Amino acid sequence: MLWLKSLHIVFLVSWFAGLFYLPRLFVYHAMATDAIGIERFKVMERKLYYGIMAPSAVLTIVSGMWLWLGYGVTGGWLYAKLALVAILVAHHLWLGKLMRDFREDRNRHRDVFYRWINEIPALPVLVAIVLLVVFKPF
Repeated sequence: MLWLKSLHIVFLVSWFAGLFYLPRLFVYHAMATDAIGIERFKVMERKLYYGIMAPSAVLTIVSGMWLWLGYGVTGGWLYAKLALVAILVAHHLWLGKLMRDFREDRNRHRDVFYRWINEIPALPVLVAIVLLVVFKPF
């Protein structure tokens, strides 16, 4: 079980790296004015989303479900954590929609918007999940 927990944490860290970095790429992409730079950001965003974030998200969720169902991890804290994970999945999918808007040259937001979504949504969820797992308050 410790190996599985360790892998779950590694996958989670990888997923969060992407959740934090993709909006930062959006900041720079929104500021780019040259065609070569814009195309470069499209490639970077696609590779980050599909090459790192999506697989990490799936592996995080699969390993978490394995811990939950395979080892009987339970408690009220777990249901709160699952609700937060659902919020993360929704955030992940929303970032994917924003990425597709950039890919199709339909971005409607300025760099300031992406600066706000760079860390604000994901950081409190990460802190809450860690606190729930460590303290198991209920």
